[in-house]
Amino acid sequence: MLKRILTLLIIVCGCTLKVTAQQDSIPDKQIVRVIEKADESYRQYSFSPAIDIYKKVLDRGYSSPDLLKKLGNSYYFNAKYEEAANIYKKLENTYPSEMSVEDIFRYAQSLKSLGEYDAATSIMESFKEMTSAMIDFDQDYMVKIEENSGRYTIKSFPYNSRYSDFAAAYYKKGLIFASDRDTGNFARYRHTWNARDFLDLYKVNADSISNDNVVKLEGDVNTRLHESTSVITKDGSTMYFTRNNFFDGRKKKDEEGVIRLKIYSAENIDGEWTNIVELPFNSDTYSVAHPMLSPNGKKLYFVSDMPGSLGESDIFMTEIIGDGTYGPIQNLGDNINTIARETFPYITDDGVLYFASDGHQGLGGLDVFATKIEFEDYAQPVVNVGRPVNTPKDDFSFIFDSESKTGYFASNRDGGMGDDDIYEFVENEPLTLDCIQEITGTVRDRISNEVLAGATVKIIDEENNEVSSTITDSNGNYILQLDCSKGNFVRASRDGYVPAEEYLPISDGKPRIVDFYLERDTVTGGFGDDLAKLLQLSTIYFDLNKYNIRPDAEIEIQKVIVAMEKYPSLKIKVNSHTDSRGVDAYNLWLSQERAQSTVDYMVSKGISPERLEGEGFGETRLVNDCVNGVRCSEDQHQLNRRSEFIIFE
Repeated sequence: MLKRILTLLIIVCGCTLKVTAQQDSIPDKQIVRVIEKADESYRQYSFSPAIDIYKKVLDRGYSSPDLLKKLGNSYYFNAKYEEAANIYKKLENTYPSEMSVEDIFRYAQSLKSLGEYDAATSIMESFKEMTSAMIDFDQDYMVKIEENSGRYTIKSFPYNSRYSDFAAAYYKKGLIFASDRDTGNFARYRHTWNARDFLDLYKVNADSISNDNVVKLEGDVNTRLHESTSVITKDGSTMYFTRNNFFDGRKKKDEEGVIRLKIYSAENIDGEWTNIVELPFNSDTYSVAHPMLSPNGKKLYFVSDMPGSLGESDIFMTEIIGDGTYGPIQNLGDNINTIARETFPYITDDGVLYFASDGHQGLGGLDVFATKIEFEDYAQPVVNVGRPVNTPKDDFSFIFDSESKTGYFASNRDGGMGDDDIYEFVENEPLTLDCIQEITGTVRDRISNEVLAGATVKIIDEENNEVSSTITDSNGNYILQLDCSKGNFVRASRDGYVPAEEYLPISDGKPRIVDFYLERDTVTGGFGDDLAKLLQLSTIYFDLNKYNIRPDAEIEIQKVIVAMEKYPSLKIKVNSHTDSRGVDAYNLWLSQERAQSTVDYMVSKGISPERLEGEGFGETRLVNDCVNGVRCSEDQHQLNRRSEFIIFE
């Protein structure tokens, strides 16, 4: 039975509050004071190095991958998803080879926020292809299964019968298990909710009575219908077990004629199980079965096909409050549950959930899988335990003592004594269930390079869900852990800064350093500041022995022009420089030509000459140690062939 999954999509709208003062309501004297304050001799200008500058440059026909990425990201981080989607689309159409994993992810998320799910899905396919291509691993699930195989040594359980034996549970120093050995009814339906066989619970090596003997449990647990899968509290006082819908000597069928399964509890009084109580979340219209306790005994896990199930049967959890009451029912989610069957849960003392499934990729039929659920995290990788536990037949009801490294499971594989047999095993090599990667780094101001204490650093998964977060310390440092079996984004943010993030693909878990240099959301500058740095411009470089404006520099100069148009009183001095190669006098002349060509370009675009100055400094202000006589690479010399835009009034 396939259930339709209903997903609630919450679209978060980022809104900006704008406060506008009506000029008519402000007295003339107050206006004068505001203007005078703004015109102080040490002028300051506020620049938005993103949307307002980049958009105008783009509108004028100047484009580059860098400009489109920055503009798209500015819209994205300000929750302007429609504008972001349009820019990312332009980036995709114009510079498809330049799109990074982050660009594609944000493009898809922007489309999702607009309700364009089909388009977002198509984009995410590209995202998945890129992330897969970035690592060297085989997506064939059979390869993964073989990698996990060979970790167990198994042998047949000495107390099997020629009928059906399964669902072993630890009890004292022995076991309780389910069997139909006294009825002779083969358990062909024991994996469906319509369990027509008549199973009872037995014990072996649990006490002097059952020492080396298989005997039925004493008390009121076993009836003329079906009892199976059980779990007992660590103090041995309470048992939870599965039974058909049968109580007070009566059986009850649902509308389809099926006797549903239910979970009951029983008390151990003087060695007998009695005081049978039906759990309150059972139903006559769906089944509840296969109980399992958390290591601390405070939570009850079980299997059901109740409404809200993702598939034929799902694993659920509820808190045991006491006095016969239980907390809300929680589905373990679609990382564990599938549209098929998940059943027979077992949890070890160190927080590993083992369960059987035919929905996860396996060898055939029911396979045994494992996943870490420590801290009730149900999103960790689900791992097939491999051969020889799993086969093309049904393998299920796996239990494991993590201290002794021994356990039991059941299977209907070929070569068994009965329809289902219990097998003993020893774990020779533990499964690798975790892929935890430590991420450290420092968050800094991109212009000043000062460390940013109190910045927030988050781990964001590929569905844009926050996984974890932390705050940088007084030195701007942070440390986080992430699940490296999945792709993640590391995102840094702080008030007054534009957020930044980096995508980390699936990896081998080695520690990683991710530093962030955040751009100010609003940058304030004044006399003597370099406008290029305030606007986060790429450096204006020149070719060797040339002073013409390169196409890449033209885009950056356009941003300066837009800023000067925004602030008509702003005046700029262009300082140009050369590398150390060549005669000093020639370099001084060349740098002056570079400054003048930059000024001339800006004048040709409409900036008044009175607002511009230019000066060349030759090789007198090198940014590195590439002085005369020092051997440097071309890239190192390139760093010195540059122009700056200094505010001088």
